[in-house]
Amino acid sequence: MTAKIHEFLEGMKDAGHTTPKKCYLCQPDQNTDTLIKLNNKLFKPYLKEEQILAAIEKMAAEIAKDYKDETPLFVGVLNGAFMFVADFLKAYQHPCQVSFVRLSSYQGLTSTGIVETLLDVQEDMEGKSVIILEDVVDTGRTLKQLVHLFSQTNVKEFKIAALFYKSEIYNGEYAIDYVGLEIPDNFIVGYGLDYNEMGRNLREVYQLNQADMINLVLFGKPGAGKGTQAGFLKEKYNLKHISTGDVFRYNIKNGTELGKLAKSYIDKGDLVPDEVTIDMLKDEVEKNPEASGFIFDGFPRTAAQAEALDNFLESKDMMVNATIALEADDEVLIARLLERGKSSGRSDDQDESKIRNRFEEYNEKTAPLKAYYEKQGKFHSVNGIGDIVEITERLGKVIDTLD
Repeated sequence: MTAKIHEFLEGMKDAGHTTPKKCYLCQPDQNTDTLIKLNNKLFKPYLKEEQILAAIEKMAAEIAKDYKDETPLFVGVLNGAFMFVADFLKAYQHPCQVSFVRLSSYQGLTSTGIVETLLDVQEDMEGKSVIILEDVVDTGRTLKQLVHLFSQTNVKEFKIAALFYKSEIYNGEYAIDYVGLEIPDNFIVGYGLDYNEMGRNLREVYQLNQADMINLVLFGKPGAGKGTQAGFLKEKYNLKHISTGDVFRYNIKNGTELGKLAKSYIDKGDLVPDEVTIDMLKDEVEKNPEASGFIFDGFPRTAAQAEALDNFLESKDMMVNATIALEADDEVLIARLLERGKSSGRSDDQDESKIRNRFEEYNEKTAPLKAYYEKQGKFHSVNGIGDIVEITERLGKVIDTLD
């Protein structure tokens, strides 16, 4: 059988097709020193199989200590926990029962926020001790649905065992009774976990490779065309455009906790603290893990904010790759804004003195930022005058040369 497969692979090679670097039938141990590609994303090695199995054995021993004198019902959460449940039951050497429930809240790399019950527990659970075996606990939305499911039954008690636990984003509403491995908030695949249903069969765990992400800070005076160019760049490079103004308006309009906090400062006539703005940006980044990077527009505005942004991105294993300033002659921009003011209705686009004041404010704020990023070798200046397509090409040349 194996010989025939090799013949087939060689035939594919001769026909001009690329053969796999490794035949897993002959060499079952995965090469954890290299990146893997699932659909359109690269993932890098994170947890080895022996680390995962050691964590499971530890969990099995802890649960056995509490339940070895009774017959608990273990409920695995499909689809992600199927490998975890199989290896856990091998490690649990005491009488037990097993069942499964299936919930879903993920699409691609990101949670939809809506948890669906696709398969309910059918067994009679009355009077039993139930231990839920979850592959990963992150925001807690799925866990909330599980607790709701089991609170409707007459079980003796139920507890929660999570193989992977993302404590930094868990809402803490319910206790996690048994934890295998506490991990940071990175998207992971393998050992039952998937990206668009790919990667579940990997015996080890991989995390999304952030090294290929492109994160940009876009500068430009009013009228320089930042918004227009951000729209083109986000499509070309699969980037998420984060406009600080839009983020503020969204949070305040929708009455989020951060929106209420920001509004409390604004209502008092105070400046919104940098940490509140950073928390809003953090939410936007975490809501868009499928993006290949981010365009930050309107933030940072000071060197202190730039440092805060660097610290936040570093905590996510990311960084600002480049800051790009769209440069243009003041007189050209003034003419452009005055023309725009005829249709926009904005009073500050119709008064030349107000426009010049905005330019002066921009120059004052941008100077220290330019120095901050020049010191890091990340500041780039691009001519912002010309056809839109020409300007986009100039920006693309800068982005395409980034490491």
